[in-house]
Amino acid sequence: MTNPNLIAGEWTTGETEIENRNPSDLSDLIGRYAQASTDQLEATLDRAHIAQAEWASYGLERKQAVLQGIGNELMARAEELGTLLSREEGKPFAEGRGEVYRAGQFFTYYAAECLRQIGENADSVRPDIEIDVRREPVGVVAVISPWNFPTATASWKIAPALCYGNAVIWKPANMTPASAVALTEIIERQDIPKGLFSLVMGSGRSIGQRLVESPKVDAISFTGSVPVGKGIAAAAIPNLTKVQMEMGSKNALAVMDDADLDLAVSLALGGAFGGTGQKCTASSRLVVHAGIHDAFVEKLVAGAKAMKVGHALEEGTQMGPVVSEQQLAENLAYVDLAKAEGAELACGGQRLDMPHDGYYMSPGVFLNTNNDMRINREEMFAPLTSVIKVDSFDAALAVVNDTNFGLTSGIVTRSLARASHFRRNARTGVVTVNLPTAGTDYHVPFGGRGDSSYGPREQGRAAAEFYTTVKTAYISAGTPV
Repeated sequence: MTNPNLIAGEWTTGETEIENRNPSDLSDLIGRYAQASTDQLEATLDRAHIAQAEWASYGLERKQAVLQGIGNELMARAEELGTLLSREEGKPFAEGRGEVYRAGQFFTYYAAECLRQIGENADSVRPDIEIDVRREPVGVVAVISPWNFPTATASWKIAPALCYGNAVIWKPANMTPASAVALTEIIERQDIPKGLFSLVMGSGRSIGQRLVESPKVDAISFTGSVPVGKGIAAAAIPNLTKVQMEMGSKNALAVMDDADLDLAVSLALGGAFGGTGQKCTASSRLVVHAGIHDAFVEKLVAGAKAMKVGHALEEGTQMGPVVSEQQLAENLAYVDLAKAEGAELACGGQRLDMPHDGYYMSPGVFLNTNNDMRINREEMFAPLTSVIKVDSFDAALAVVNDTNFGLTSGIVTRSLARASHFRRNARTGVVTVNLPTAGTDYHVPFGGRGDSSYGPREQGRAAAEFYTTVKTAYISAGTPV
């Protein structure tokens, strides 16, 4: 059986199909999934415009009930859908379950936001004229989401898009189609107009490119790599399509000489190897003060060696496989590159032979690295982290900021003065103090600087900047004479 797409309100097979296999156990075929045609994409875009106008006319409580229903079901089914997510993406079950539950929270948060859409009013500089300022839906939104958080990242885009009255065309990553179908089934069962939400799976070269080039799309929200993001921006400009993009990162965790050593090591291990290092917020650079460097490295390497790598659904697994054979090959190529650049591989960085045939790799730690090495300039998206030794707080801050990216950064210190200075001067969109660089809340803005982000922030109330357009109305309050 081939799992279909949701096209113009109907579940429909496509031109071709792909196989979806478990990266923890390649003998486990999760299913076959339809690949949409460009004609199907056009049909669903046409239907979306009709559905969006109907959805925009729904009352606030009716919209609120829809989003609340989606969120409630996701949270209620977190164990079931988290198992499916971990099975196809490879993250440990606890992370998969947590991701689905958090996705439900995104929807319930924006369910409440449906009822908080309050405009502004003002007096005109002209007499007897009142001004009303309010936000209206932007229209039809294309959501292009990645495989590393297949349910959560999609949800933090889809939920505000629906909240503010838009239609959604969703193109998820082909590596995690099962989670996409599961979320779509939940959304499609709600009280929404036919065609308001569509699932259009396919390759980036065909469906993705056609989608971002379409004049029928009013806004594009994308999470993925910098090269793909730049290509999307170039394709969208001719139509003046609104664009929001979250792209690469090279996040740094600065560990000062006054840090709680055990806390610093715990934060580094979790930040670097959680989700198999396949997080845009991963701690891939560990900038460590010379005064604590040797003791930190000793504990870090011991902790990395002790991590249990295994099947995502096995109890006790701390790190699952990487997502695909291609990703594994790219990771191992970075290990070879690091060695060629002069970095010392203290542990890990190797493909593992396991009871199940899968894409397993041991967590790797590089020592004696500098910030000019490619492994410290490029996003690896791997369970690999580099230690960069510095002599002072000022040097640490300079290294943290010496990157084309600017998503997250963190510092571990007992000094309030250092923490405050770092928080104010780190050139990243997110800063953490005595916390991992990975891990954010859903009710506040998320995004970065430099090559990490482009366009309005995601999440929280900041999402309204992207998913709505502002209308200013002038009303004459004067009485005709």
